[in-house]
Amino acid sequence: MNITVAISGGADSLFALLFLKEQGHTVTALHARFLPATHGEDPVPALEALCRDIGVPLHVADLTEPFRRFVQEPFALAHAEARTPNPCALCNRAMKFGLLLDEAMTYADVFATGHYASMEEHPVYGPALRAGQDGAKDQSYFLALVPVARLRRCIFPLATWKKPDIRAWLAEHGRKPPLPSESQEICFIPGDDHYAWLEERKAGGLKLPGPGPVLLAGENRIIAEHRGLWQYTEGQRKGLRIAWKEPLYVLKRLREENTLVVGPKNLLPVTSCSAGELNLMVEPRLWPEELFVRVRYHQAPVPARVTVSEGRLNMVFASPQQPPAPGQVAAVYDGDGFVLAGGILD
Repeated sequence: MNITVAISGGADSLFALLFLKEQGHTVTALHARFLPATHGEDPVPALEALCRDIGVPLHVADLTEPFRRFVQEPFALAHAEARTPNPCALCNRAMKFGLLLDEAMTYADVFATGHYASMEEHPVYGPALRAGQDGAKDQSYFLALVPVARLRRCIFPLATWKKPDIRAWLAEHGRKPPLPSESQEICFIPGDDHYAWLEERKAGGLKLPGPGPVLLAGENRIIAEHRGLWQYTEGQRKGLRIAWKEPLYVLKRLREENTLVVGPKNLLPVTSCSAGELNLMVEPRLWPEELFVRVRYHQAPVPARVTVSEGRLNMVFASPQQPPAPGQVAAVYDGDGFVLAGGILD
């Protein structure tokens, strides 16, 4: 099989490239430059040396300008609207399985990446996205906004692998990734300080909401002033800077009133939520009765009743949950880990 493999410089994509080549496939490496190269941080020279060594052609796609338009700018604007965006999900939809996939198809008919997920044939759904077997690294949640027609042109060599096994495999083959330290932070934000990053955007015209009242739920009275709704997220406890007789949590952000609503932990749980920008991966008529939902990455899917209406997901949890953050992804699963739909919480 002729396969284009996305290679970032990290261990996961390096494993995907080497593993597929070892299996006898004809592979082409494709690196996406999403950020301007800076001294000492550009993986391309090391990738070029690696690909020369193993006899694999390497192509580099400069996607810095579309990455700014489709990922960085929406991230900034969402915060200005007091939402909590998910840049990785936006990047997967617009960049990795958008523009980069288009580029990959000029070299091969199949695209492979180092995501922990799988595309599997389901007897009812057809080829469908499924959670990776490594529950600690599964990235199906971040792929829930990608049209399934695009994912059906992809393979995921890491589907059944776990991270320690991948590191061991690379060590056994005497290979080290060009970027050995893999960040868990947002790639375009230095030091993971997105507040400082957003402040810098103000000089370019980004309008961030200013201070406003903090409303105590239940008693319906103002108890403090917040620093700007963009600096908070639903469910947050730390960093509120409000002296009170008991710990307070962010319950919601009232954007029109520029008001932060807080309350004690017992007022935190919610029973329902909804999401727009619907991405149907499986037609609802084919969904099983038992459904599960994830509304944040670090969460196991929870039972819920889900309906689709006018291009929206409407979800009612079987038991109360922490309040979802508008701007994050909602992903609907069946009991076997297949992804049925995704959307953006609002």
